Amino acid sequence: MITVKDELAQVGPRLRAARLSRGWTLEDLATRAGMSSSTLSRLESGKRQASLELLLPLTRHLGIHIEDLVSIEVPDPRVRLPAIHRDGLVITPLSPEGSPVQTFRITYPANHTSPAMKVHDGYEWLYVLTGKLRLRLGEQDLVLSPGEAAEFDTRVPHAMSGTGGRPTEVLSIFNHEGVRVHTHVGEPPA
Repeated sequence: MITVKDELAQVGPRLRAARLSRGWTLEDLATRAGMSSSTLSRLESGKRQASLELLLPLTRHLGIHIEDLVSIEVPDPRVRLPAIHRDGLVITPLSPEGSPVQTFRITYPANHTSPAMKVHDGYEWLYVLTGKLRLRLGEQDLVLSPGEAAEFDTRVPHAMSGTGGRPTEVLSIFNHEGVRVHTHVGEPPA
């Protein structure tokens, strides 16, 4: 991984390359940008730390952007975490570990027996993608179809299962407490 220090060390060589690609001398660019040739030389060699005050006139005259001198490495956005298999469910992470809110695709098997109702701190948001989801929430016994969503406080007793003869896929979003209870094998609920 490229560090900020490594990236800043490339400002000078990139600045020099941009200047040379236009066929300009140190004095040509320094004069246009209103600075001494010595200052520009020290910037290009890395002997002087770059600042916006120095870089803005240089980039303006070179016809480039600051981003051309300092490229920020964008991390790979793909989430490649293994699916979790728990109690007949397949729980696929859709957000990176450590996110404040975690998103999962949960597949419930066809006609899965409804588990015991649980209570824990947190909130849950869900959206049914395919199949039918049975949601027992407090005294309510609901069946959600594709395209339906629900949001609830998980301190209310709740349980979910697939129903209707085919697997059910649900997009679920949990806060930290919900992730801990629903995805970590072997950890008892709070």
